[in-house]
Amino acid sequence: MNLHQFRFVQEAARRNLNLTETAKALHTSQPGVSKAIIELEEELGIEIFARHGKRLKRITEPGQHVLQSIELILREVGNLRKIGDQYSAQDNGTLSIATTHTQARYVLPLPVAKLREKYPKVNISLHQGAPDQVAKMLLDDTAEIGIATESLSAYEELVTLPCYEWQHVLVLPLDHPLAHKEHLSLEDIASEPLITYHPSFTGRSRIDQAFAAKKLHPRIALEAIDSDVIKTYVRLGLGIGIVAEMAVQEDPVKDLAIRPLGHLLGKNVARVAFKRGAYLRQFVYHFAELLSDRLTAPLITKAMTGHVNDYEL
Repeated sequence: MNLHQFRFVQEAARRNLNLTETAKALHTSQPGVSKAIIELEEELGIEIFARHGKRLKRITEPGQHVLQSIELILREVGNLRKIGDQYSAQDNGTLSIATTHTQARYVLPLPVAKLREKYPKVNISLHQGAPDQVAKMLLDDTAEIGIATESLSAYEELVTLPCYEWQHVLVLPLDHPLAHKEHLSLEDIASEPLITYHPSFTGRSRIDQAFAAKKLHPRIALEAIDSDVIKTYVRLGLGIGIVAEMAVQEDPVKDLAIRPLGHLLGKNVARVAFKRGAYLRQFVYHFAELLSDRLTAPLITKAMTGHVNDYEL
């Protein structure tokens, strides 16, 4: 058995047992993939995949165990490469970050700049997506570190730690009646056309939960993934907006009124995530420390070995 066979089996599982797509992803031929898988099955004396003719139909029960072992083996092979990179050239390489638009736009610029100051030879590869996509990029080894508010803690294959707390804020025209009201309520907000995030982004689930708890049904005029888009449409008069506080702290606005909503919607926790069992290079630890003074290399090391699940912010 060899690493090529392991990769072919792993990729076939990832590609929903489509050997054509597997061959394309691995830049090889479909017959070559099929032959390698059959040879591995013969060597192990089991069927990894159940077949209908030449088509793979499902992963067998022993095949599930084989895949788990292959995942471990290939992960450790990847770790060996990272160890080699770390010690042959400790001050260069590529840091791949998966994150959402809000984090990339408002939170990461300063930590990225500081990392480049300390490690000028390190390239930064920034991948943006929805929180579930951030998790998938970590699991697929597209990224080494992920930052998002939603979803990350739902994946057992990821090690996640709280990074920082934040709240939503209301943005509205300066002359809007609610801009001058001393005590805002959810009822006040629900009575206005609302512009806010798409359901899978930037703490939107907390917004929905707060309204649902009061049995309120806000009028959603527009949903977006970009805080700047929300602010733009508020300026155009389409409604009042709810955005993350980072979107007005790092990029102050003077033509809109800003009202904090933490007392109505609760606080959100942005989390940093790593693939469980991955080897982290020194500059990955340093970047995590730049994201939050609560994150330290020893803490992350303990979490990666399964001894820390969370801690108090």
